[in-house]
Amino acid sequence: MKYLRIWGPILAITAALPVASAQQKVIKQVPARPTALIAGKDLFRQYCAVCHGVDGKGAGPAAEALKKSPSDLTQMARRTSGGKFPETEVLKMLKGETTVAAHGSSDMPVWGPIFRNMSNSAGMTQTRLYSLLQYLEEIQAK
Repeated sequence: MKYLRIWGPILAITAALPVASAQQKVIKQVPARPTALIAGKDLFRQYCAVCHGVDGKGAGPAAEALKKSPSDLTQMARRTSGGKFPETEVLKMLKGETTVAAHGSSDMPVWGPIFRNMSNSAGMTQTRLYSLLQYLEEIQAK
C-alpha cells in the first residue's frame, strides 16, 4: 500500500513552527480516499486540484509548499510541436511509465497504481485514467 501514501490527492497544508517570524508550509501525506467517481472533472477536482488548482493552471492550495511549482495543465498542447495534446505522453505520466524531470523527487503521485489499489477491477482503473486524460484534453487553452 505504499502507493497510497502520496503527496497529491488529499493534502493537508499545515504550518510548521515559526522560523524567524515566518510560517513555512509543509505538506502532510495522507492516504488516498477510495472513490466511486469516474468522471474526469470529478477525479481532477478530488485528486489533482489541490496542487494544480481547480482551473488546472497550477495555483492549488498546496502549490506554494512544493519544491517546484505545479505545471499549468491547460498549456500542455501549446508546449508541444504542432499544438496537439500529447495524449500518449500524458497517459504514460499518469500510469507512471515515464518520469517527468520537473517533478524532481516525484511530488506528483502516479495515479495508475493508486487507482488500481482502489478497485478490484482493471476496467475501472482504465476508466478512471482515460476519464482523467480526456478531461485534461478538454481543459487545454484554445
